[in-house]
Amino acid sequence: MKALPVQQLLFLATLVATTQGSFELDIADQIIHLLRPKSGAGGSQVGNISCLSWRLGVETHNIIDWTTIPAACEGYVGHYMLGDQYRKDSEVVTHEAYVYAEGLNLTDDGNNLWVFDVDETTLSNLPYYAEHGFGVEVYNSTAFTAWVLEGIAPALPESLKLYKKLLALGIKVAFITGRGESQRNVTETNLKNVGYDTWETLVLKDSSYSGSTAVVYKSAERKKLEESGYRIIGNIGDQWSDLLGTNVGNRTFKLPDPMYYIS
Repeated sequence: MKALPVQQLLFLATLVATTQGSFELDIADQIIHLLRPKSGAGGSQVGNISCLSWRLGVETHNIIDWTTIPAACEGYVGHYMLGDQYRKDSEVVTHEAYVYAEGLNLTDDGNNLWVFDVDETTLSNLPYYAEHGFGVEVYNSTAFTAWVLEGIAPALPESLKLYKKLLALGIKVAFITGRGESQRNVTETNLKNVGYDTWETLVLKDSSYSGSTAVVYKSAERKKLEESGYRIIGNIGDQWSDLLGTNVGNRTFKLPDPMYYIS
């Protein structure tokens, strides 16, 4: 699979990230998915299974504790993430989340809360992963941190639409991310620049959780939110570790992400 020049990807990502106020979702639609599959999405073989079957195993949490995607699946995962199917899958998830939220008979006391993850949920790091094999390379914290600090990650369009619809229903929003506390300012600015302009709290991982899994960290932070009086009526993320553990909320929604695994 021929990779797009990094300059082109970063320019397009910058265009979205620096658009303020009247953020256009159709622009984000074009930016996040620059490739189109030339053929079907069946994928190549990995051992005795296809890349499509491997991705299904990942999304259903049957394949766990993996470090990189199979090398043979780089092209398949790249075409999936940058093609139509990833967008369609994300749209199904966020649509069901909104249908669920719209149908609730909520108490109007200002305590109804929806929890969003950040990376690959509200913000997309596809410009970065397009240059790093869509997960075929071992995670490089230095390189990824440098990307985060640029603050130019575009919004995942389907999540941004859901975010705005939930606010219109009177539901408040909190973000819980695995990003470190040192990245607070750039994360806040990035979120606001692409259209997430209000929230109750943005929780980042501080040093007290050093060595803890994402499940432990996020469970503890959700518990704090509930103890402060919020009712977590919904929770959405791209990793199972966003949705497992305790205090997960009344209903959880899993967005697709075959590029990496966080325990």
